[in-house]
Amino acid sequence: MKKSLVCFLLLFAAGFSAGRADVPEFKIVRLDPALDALIPPGAKIETLAGGFTWTEGPVWRKSGGYLLFSDIPRNTIYRWKEGGGISVFLRPSGYDLGDTPDWELGSNALIFDAQDRLVMCDHGNRRIDWLNESVFTKTTLAEKYLGKRFNSPNDLVFKSNGDLYFTDPPYGLDKRNQDPKKELDFNGVFRLSPKGELTLLTRDLTFPNGLGFSPDEKTFYVAVSDPKRAVWMAYDVQTDGTIANGRVFFDATDQVKEGRAGLPDGMKIDRSGNIFGAGPGGLYIISPAGKQLGLIQSLTPGIRVSNCAWGNDGSTLYFTATSFLMRIRLSTKGEGF
Repeated sequence: MKKSLVCFLLLFAAGFSAGRADVPEFKIVRLDPALDALIPPGAKIETLAGGFTWTEGPVWRKSGGYLLFSDIPRNTIYRWKEGGGISVFLRPSGYDLGDTPDWELGSNALIFDAQDRLVMCDHGNRRIDWLNESVFTKTTLAEKYLGKRFNSPNDLVFKSNGDLYFTDPPYGLDKRNQDPKKELDFNGVFRLSPKGELTLLTRDLTFPNGLGFSPDEKTFYVAVSDPKRAVWMAYDVQTDGTIANGRVFFDATDQVKEGRAGLPDGMKIDRSGNIFGAGPGGLYIISPAGKQLGLIQSLTPGIRVSNCAWGNDGSTLYFTATSFLMRIRLSTKGEGF
């Protein structure tokens, strides 16, 4: 495991406040009566902050009562706290060796491990890191598979036994699959054990992105951000932690063809196994049976939902959408709360 120094900032950023005239517009589309048990009638979608470039990877810190999220192009992790607004938490959050032509320099998805350590997809440095906040160093947990550098780790989730699952599409590379810096000839889904053992779970998905487990951890979901095949996949989790029996869980390719902005991206799952996942047109709510119950639809051109996170007592869903941080209060609670 490799360690490196990072810069740590905790400064108030007054320019990123809500209540601006250009806040995005969303509406709740109810496609099934079952949605009423998840999103109460009259639920409001709030804009908490804006003015960013591309927001991603939100995560709620229970011990601190605040939310962290990435702005990948700005190479920054921001902190949002009720009553305190936005502050810079970490900059640079990713690439730290000077200028580079790649656009997505910073961290992507964030998560806390069982020891409350921040683990991140270090998009710009093409690795998985954890941050030691007491001395402000990053420790690299994984950066290569069979001697070849990852493309740009994108999203991650822990299994209850401590195994870390993550996706590795090419979005952190300027020319994506055609980038000369790309060393792997596939875009994979991996598992990292607490002992540091790395396993390739599948190399068959074109653009693996967001992921999550069902509450019983018997099903593993992977969002595929491919405009030609915009799907959520489901896999059976084997006793050894590998995955099998891949099948399409939900297909949103037609919505992409209709011109809806966005692709299957980050997701979170509630206690009952319902998926809340970024997709074309907004944030999808899909039942464990694969039926779409509703959509938190973006009505503002160019605004794409990228990811989401449970927060507060678990019944608040925060989500990132292009240059904004949003939230909605629900009747359900997230897994883990």
